[in-house]
Amino acid sequence: MISAHESTVERLRSEDYPWTATTTYLNHASIGPIPASSQRAIDAVEAKRREPGRFQPDDFFTILRAARSAAARLINADPAEIALAPNTSYGLNTAANVLPLGSGDVVLVSDGEFPANVYPWLLLGRRGVETRLVPRTADGWPDEARILDELTDSRVRALAISMVQFASGYRADLARLGNACRDRGVFLVVDAIQGLGQLPLDVRHTPVDLLACGAQKWLLGPWGSGFLYVRRELVPELTPVFTGWMAYRGTDDFNRLTAYDTAFQPDARRFEMLTLPYQDLAGMTASVDLLASIGPEEIAAYLLTLRAPLADAVDRGRLALTSPTDPEHGSAIWCVRVADAAATFERLRAERVVASLREGNIRLSPHAYNTVDEVARVVDFLAP
Repeated sequence: MISAHESTVERLRSEDYPWTATTTYLNHASIGPIPASSQRAIDAVEAKRREPGRFQPDDFFTILRAARSAAARLINADPAEIALAPNTSYGLNTAANVLPLGSGDVVLVSDGEFPANVYPWLLLGRRGVETRLVPRTADGWPDEARILDELTDSRVRALAISMVQFASGYRADLARLGNACRDRGVFLVVDAIQGLGQLPLDVRHTPVDLLACGAQKWLLGPWGSGFLYVRRELVPELTPVFTGWMAYRGTDDFNRLTAYDTAFQPDARRFEMLTLPYQDLAGMTASVDLLASIGPEEIAAYLLTLRAPLADAVDRGRLALTSPTDPEHGSAIWCVRVADAAATFERLRAERVVASLREGNIRLSPHAYNTVDEVARVVDFLAP
């Protein structure tokens, strides 16, 4: 008898990812393939647009509401705390510019972060804000102990960190860091693009202030879709520094657009820049709903089982990892150190194995429809 998740894997591979019969895809930390069911949702929106007059204002609002609701359910937020966004960079730039940071303030960022979570903060140097890159540990991972020590500096006003590091798969202890930030009145800003979809996160139990996430990786959504979470208590305190035409009250009534109410929307919609790609948001909603139907906890548990062949190879000395494997900091991003990573990467491609070459390592990142046999095959290839 097959387990419930094995049945889910079979269904995903046959219905949403039939190409898995010939290709082993372990690259979700780069691009998450769009499920066939989500592609149908995208196609339905585009087909409706091609027929003149079919789209009505209610259709636009329905798509936007569904996308906000899906994103909110993903992290146990309220839809009023969700602003739809085209990518992670939009959310991080919004966070950097709406937080009350000024001359003499310090933002902590772990060295080794993906550039999208570094450059927006460095740009604040024009306002006299110091971005302090906290050195990594000897393993190349964020040094949480040092970050906690840095938080004792009264000038620190914000900590920006990835939920999961792109180049090592290190999972931050957001609860520990978030509680320390909350105790000191420091804003915690999270880049979640490498975490959501492979790991659960509950913002009601983890003290996060703002969170940015594109949907094109682990959430299996299209390019151009994503969201920004803003903790409900912060929303009325933060004023957008650039604005969209629907960021103001009353603009959902298309018969009164020139009334020009200068009050912002009371929720996170004040941070949205419309017009957004409705077809892509429909695809994001379908993909997030698909993942929700499986369950974030079940996905995380299943991905842990997929790591078994890799862990065995490491234990036997056949492979070396630059990623953590402990329960607190491990994730489904596995970075393998090999002698000639570039040549190995090309050989994998020739074998129809899709992975990434990152920071001199082979990066493997499976998802809920991959199998242990696929991982074992790749491990045998990397460690013959």
